[in-house]
Amino acid sequence: MTRIAIAFDVQTLDEALVLDRRLGEGPEYAKIGLQLFTAAGPEAVRALKERGRRTFLDLKLHDIPNTVKGAAAEAARLGTDLLTVHAAGGEAMVRAAVDGIRGAHGATEVVVVTLLTSLDPAALPPGFAKPFDLHHVQAQWLAMSERAGAKGIVCSASDLAGIRKLHAEPFFAVTPGIRPAGVAADDQKRIATVAEAVRLGAGMLVLGRAVTAAVNPAAALEAVRREARQAAGSAKHSGTRGASPSAG
Repeated sequence: MTRIAIAFDVQTLDEALVLDRRLGEGPEYAKIGLQLFTAAGPEAVRALKERGRRTFLDLKLHDIPNTVKGAAAEAARLGTDLLTVHAAGGEAMVRAAVDGIRGAHGATEVVVVTLLTSLDPAALPPGFAKPFDLHHVQAQWLAMSERAGAKGIVCSASDLAGIRKLHAEPFFAVTPGIRPAGVAADDQKRIATVAEAVRLGAGMLVLGRAVTAAVNPAAALEAVRREARQAAGSAKHSGTRGASPSAG
């Protein structure tokens, strides 16, 4: 089954623990982003791990290689399961993150952020070539990430088919901007439904407000699980699922 991560985009550790209780037990990851990590720091990872939750530290590290290496080593020592770094930092920086984790004897996996799902080519900042070939750039970033030893990339599910045409080998993709069928897009530009992402071969689905802002987050999460299972079953029978490897 495709992994699922829930964005714990809350203001305090207490709110994060309340959300964890409301979600109930399960294999899903708690995605700890900039807001919660700035508010609560490493304790957010420790507290959620103590409750049995797998953690995804989404800090999008982007600095000189030595600084990123040290930060990645500390993330590994915390025991977080997944860590993001930014593709724009280059191959040496991504490799430094991987090396930092290995040096700390950690099992943390690195995934590399490509283009934020809140952006589309028309909204890119100055300095990007126009016209911007989104899939070509993402395929290059993917190849760079694999050379550096990363687990995979972070990209929109809607980009997977285009990337795969240029990078045919199986790869792992974390896909934010995921919505259950019929849920509003909010501030995301490049989004996909749960079923679409699974059929396209996403390795991990990231969901936020569609689950966390629901009246009953546990029920909303169970609906996501059900939609993902149904899509995986349909894709298996039809042979249409993308080439991304099963994540376990």
